[in-house]
Amino acid sequence: APGRGGWSCRKRPNKPPMTASDTIQIRDATEADMAAIRDIYAHHVATGGGSFEYDPPDVAEMIRRRAAVVDAGYPYILAEDAGRVLGYAYAGAYRPRRAYRYTVEDSVYVAEDTHRRGVGQKLLAELIRRCTADGYRQMIAVIGDSGNTGSVSLHRKMGFREVGVIRNVGFKFGRWLDSVTMQLALGDGGESLPEV
Repeated sequence: APGRGGWSCRKRPNKPPMTASDTIQIRDATEADMAAIRDIYAHHVATGGGSFEYDPPDVAEMIRRRAAVVDAGYPYILAEDAGRVLGYAYAGAYRPRRAYRYTVEDSVYVAEDTHRRGVGQKLLAELIRRCTADGYRQMIAVIGDSGNTGSVSLHRKMGFREVGVIRNVGFKFGRWLDSVTMQLALGDGGESLPEV
């Protein structure tokens, strides 16, 4: 009977239903993934201002670019669901001079039909985690096109703050494009000195 035996008739809260993002897995990208990654990037090159490239690179060039990132010791990861690549992200040197060695720049791209599934957030969270663990102190996002609200919002949600906008530095699709710079401190950021 209700109220006896240690239980009540009060309804227990339901466990929230599994969302699509719960099935997304993050892993290191391999050379075999680069055709799928190239297709994602090619769409962004051909249709948006997030990349200032005009012509989508071929798979061989994407393989070369990934190898350069990985060989330099930076993470290059992807998100997949049921074997399908939904997006990818990587970090690289912000600038080549030695004084910048504790600062990385991130890049995140997701497939056009996967927006609002949490793909970008999962990718960026893992990239931040790995770069922090590797001892980097700052992450910079250089976002093409100030109208790229999806990327700006993603970075803001992950704790980045806008530190500058360079106006009208790119020209693509018959219009001028801005470049938005956002920054996130990793670990202690500038509050302590790194191990030299």
